[in-house]
Amino acid sequence: MSTSARAAQFEKLFKILRKYYQPVFPDPNQPVLDHLLRACCLENASYQAAETALAALFHEFFDLNEVRVSTVRELSEVMACLPDPAAAAQRIKRILQHVFEENYNFSLEELRKGTLGSAIQRLQKIDGVTPFAVAYVVQSALGGHAIPIDSGTMEILKILGLVTDKDVAAWQVPGLERAIPKSKGIEFGSLLHQLGADFTANPFNPKVHEILLAVHPGAKDRLPKRRSPPPPIGVSVPPDQKIPPSPPLEASATPLGPSSPPSPAPTSPDRSSERPRKTRRKMEKDSQQLSSPEGACHQESSQAPKIFTEEGEMSPHSGGVAIPPRKELPEEASGRRHPPEIIEELERRQRSASTKLSKKKPR
Repeated sequence: MSTSARAAQFEKLFKILRKYYQPVFPDPNQPVLDHLLRACCLENASYQAAETALAALFHEFFDLNEVRVSTVRELSEVMACLPDPAAAAQRIKRILQHVFEENYNFSLEELRKGTLGSAIQRLQKIDGVTPFAVAYVVQSALGGHAIPIDSGTMEILKILGLVTDKDVAAWQVPGLERAIPKSKGIEFGSLLHQLGADFTANPFNPKVHEILLAVHPGAKDRLPKRRSPPPPIGVSVPPDQKIPPSPPLEASATPLGPSSPPSPAPTSPDRSSERPRKTRRKMEKDSQQLSSPEGACHQESSQAPKIFTEEGEMSPHSGGVAIPPRKELPEEASGRRHPPEIIEELERRQRSASTKLSKKKPR
């Protein structure tokens, strides 16, 4: 792009920015160090967020020395309103440490006494100072002509085609100071910074896109676009093909036609051979008992609700008479077969005991 075309583009950008933003003019009578700390908070942030963070910093800490000895985490918690509070806290802490070790105080007023070139060299040597902070202090505190550019503003100029990748690497904007006069430098820098802050907060902001397209309609292809969701795992989709939405579960089921018989239900494998031997014998015995009529009757009676009293077990079919718990016969306990005389005697004793219990009056 030629110099004249670049200057015309900057003038057009200035004219359009006046329709959307209001300029913010800093106080040149404030201390130089205050301007430098404000620049640390203002980088990639709005003016309101920067002022809120700086006021919270001065309110929460006793003085600048306490800010210097505090940790980055503590400073970040106080300046949480900034888009990147950790980076701002790191810059502030390093600047205060460098200024204190150099002068044993927190003052940079001697920069006003020398020439502008020496002041710029002094600022650039301070640890933690960025090009944005140097240009902001030169413009707002030292009366020089330098428009501050941060990363969000540089991205805006790149989308508009006013800078190249080489200019971004060198952090320079060719022809900017010549296209914008010094008398309008603070106003243009403030408006451009507000646009960069909005872009940093939300690159897909419709207002930002509207401004950029009004300045340069051909920048539509360079505007940031939202990314499409990633394809499913195991599915390779060409970059120029969109992923169709997955059908609902009911529609995804394939109906069975007359030519495709239903598949048989999966049969569970027989794991009886894997069980222990005692378990298999017990299961076989239970199945034999259930198959016989006596076993079925015994199962039905065992499922009936039972009531337990002090005298014994009471069944709902016993008419309210408590039935003593059944004792196992010796042959059942030992598994042997006894003579019929002993079995009859044991059964008679059991009947007599049940008769005596039934004659007792309920309590």
